[in-house]
Amino acid sequence: MHSPQIEEREPEAASGFTKKKSALGKEFMVSAANPYAVKAGYNIIKQGGSAIDAAIAIQLTLTLVEPQSSGIGGGAFILHWDNKLKKLTSVDAREVAPQKATPDMFMTESGKPQRWIDALVGGKSVGVPGVLRGLALAHKKHGKLAWNKLFQSSIKLAEEGFIVSPRLEKLVAMQYNPGMTQLTETKNYFYPNGKGIKAGQRLTNKPLAQLYKKIANQGVMAFYRGDNAKALVKAVQQSPVNAGTLALADLADYKAKEREPVCAPYKTYKVCGMGPPSSGGVAVLQILRMLEPYKLHQYSPNDPNAVHLFTQASRLAFADRARYIADSDFVNVPTLALLGKNYLKKRSALISLEQDMGKANAGQPTKNIALADDDAIEMPSTSHISIVDTEGHAVSMTTSIEMAFGSALMVNGYLLNNQLTDFSLSPSKDGKLVANRVEAGKRPRSSMSPVMVFDAQNNLKLVIGSPGGSRIINYVAQTIVAYVDWGLDIQSAINLGHVTNRNKVTTLEKGKDIASLEPVLTAKGHKVVVRDLNSGLHAIAIENNKLIGAADPRREGVALGK
Repeated sequence: MHSPQIEEREPEAASGFTKKKSALGKEFMVSAANPYAVKAGYNIIKQGGSAIDAAIAIQLTLTLVEPQSSGIGGGAFILHWDNKLKKLTSVDAREVAPQKATPDMFMTESGKPQRWIDALVGGKSVGVPGVLRGLALAHKKHGKLAWNKLFQSSIKLAEEGFIVSPRLEKLVAMQYNPGMTQLTETKNYFYPNGKGIKAGQRLTNKPLAQLYKKIANQGVMAFYRGDNAKALVKAVQQSPVNAGTLALADLADYKAKEREPVCAPYKTYKVCGMGPPSSGGVAVLQILRMLEPYKLHQYSPNDPNAVHLFTQASRLAFADRARYIADSDFVNVPTLALLGKNYLKKRSALISLEQDMGKANAGQPTKNIALADDDAIEMPSTSHISIVDTEGHAVSMTTSIEMAFGSALMVNGYLLNNQLTDFSLSPSKDGKLVANRVEAGKRPRSSMSPVMVFDAQNNLKLVIGSPGGSRIINYVAQTIVAYVDWGLDIQSAINLGHVTNRNKVTTLEKGKDIASLEPVLTAKGHKVVVRDLNSGLHAIAIENNKLIGAADPRREGVALGK
């Protein structure tokens, strides 16, 4: 068993609540993780751009101003709602393992997996970045403005500089990612003259501006081939820590994929998310469907019985996730069976209102599947973007480089991901293969959970998602419960104190009313931990022909509409 040597400290020292009010709009709405990025997306739509145009401008800006969480060196999952065709599509822009990757690449000579904190730094953990390919694919189908126009504001911002936020200062100061001070280019950028960048300081990024100019004029091939590709491969293969095998052919061959979204009914609504290699869509839907017989609407928000029931459904969903969810191009993932009505009815019946079930076992949705449970670790440094444009088209996009500051390798002003540590570090257990093991060309399992909710007439009602590592699943599911069952407005639903259970302990959010439930949950047999739960939920609700944008008070994001 791989047991991490650290607990997820990334969010804690950078948390804290700022009062935020929802934004109201009649024409369009943007909600994302940083005011610079939101303004970029807002301006694109004002100029006649589409939701996907705005998402591109936002991602380009986030690469610059929120480098710890996402960027062009990472990957993303994109849900797109075409309001004219009333059609939902999804784009898988997840990173892939290089062709020279092997199932035992994270195993040591002693036959044990590398410590996760040791595996993440440097070249070995870097998957082929997918976000630009995914955005280009979506832009080809749904873009309205010219590709190069979408780069203008981020190029200007990179050249003239942005004001460092308090959150970025704190995360740099924490030196949580050991690679930040080990790898020269990253160290020089974030610790000029040996001192970490400070809030209020203006920070420029000329190399990124130059690269953006090339990609704006030449298209994404300026990233995946040529000088940038050579520099990226050199950084990975010649990394002074954990040199990797990613090659020029891996970059040139990368393809983003359109996949079928996963959908299931909840109450009078239809909830849709991302299918494998994301575990988020299936797990969120499983939690909601297993809770439906318990009629959570009868409880007040975060009633102890409701919180208990939520943790039990989450245990069961995470047990299935650990065993079955992986890249469906490599593994036969029983997605439909996992969401089957009779199967979830049986799983739901395992829940007791009186007692915590303890560690749940994976179910048997279909016969003849013999797999071992996975030991992957997913960290909370991710970002979510929610957009509705003037024509009612919408984007729910979750984007990530995985760890805070990724692999800590920096190329042309952007950080490279460490997503390959989202694979199980152990390829097998007890003679059984792990579905989410490393394989050449495979995409690591993710918990990113971009979601859209529709009413009975197939009208879009909610666009939502969050960062937070594997806790994303709980953050999104709980907020949907708060909005649908408890009738909270979307900002209040996001503000509500969090509870998570990933089939381990029950975690209650420090500093919120929900933390007072520790004694009653302990009496039901829960092992309870109270700690910061630093989600970054961004959502847009559509009510009475109005758009209501909400941003998480736990981070620096905002919602802005017209």
